[in-house]
Amino acid sequence: MLFIRSLFLNIAVYGIIAAGCILNSFLGLFSREFIIWFWNHTFIPALVLSLKYIGGIQIEIRGAQYLNQTGGIYAGKHESAVETYVLSNYLKRATFVMKKELTYIPIFGWAQALYGMIPINRSAGAAAMKDMLRHAVKMNKARRPIIIFPEGTRRKPGQPPAYKPGVALLYQHLNLPVTPIASNTGFFWAKNSFLRYPGKIIFEFMPPIEAGLSKQAFMEKLQNSIEQKCRELNMETIKEFPHLQKMLYTE
Repeated sequence: MLFIRSLFLNIAVYGIIAAGCILNSFLGLFSREFIIWFWNHTFIPALVLSLKYIGGIQIEIRGAQYLNQTGGIYAGKHESAVETYVLSNYLKRATFVMKKELTYIPIFGWAQALYGMIPINRSAGAAAMKDMLRHAVKMNKARRPIIIFPEGTRRKPGQPPAYKPGVALLYQHLNLPVTPIASNTGFFWAKNSFLRYPGKIIFEFMPPIEAGLSKQAFMEKLQNSIEQKCRELNMETIKEFPHLQKMLYTE
């Protein structure tokens, strides 16, 4: 039953994403603002409904009072593909920092570029950071929330953290507060797995970290905030769904 349910959910989710990318690659040639609105008011809500009614996956948002629809930096845990789409259902017009290689994928990459994602070439060193910052300044001026995953890649629930300095660059140069986001998506939409487990995905937004801290103080506060809350969410998830304890990282 889980396999069949996962099959239908994968077909629905990736079908929605494919349809959205195809349509937005065309519409974006005429109006980028329209595709931002269209994507976040049609395809993303459809994706959330698919998670709920096909996959049995509920979405719970905590700390909604910390959402700012007109800007700011949001830094979150990256455990699955879910957050790269679902978060823009709650932060409308948000842009994501993403691997530049993804923009080279025909249609999918074009749609991301037209939407206004912030690409980063992780192999380009300092030049990549400057390019990311240039795009981020532009998005901030357009009053679009910026979402970044500080570890740069998906991690399993409970896996030791590996935060990178890109988020500190944004924090210091844009002089904006950073809102940490904890989540438990890896239990239900695991990395490199076909199976999708029913349950409750939680995104918890925490009080913003004020601007003006040193790089070290900021990184320590960000990592401690996210990791502590993720540990709490992991324990809460296992308590409610004991069969998913197997999804926790073990060395």
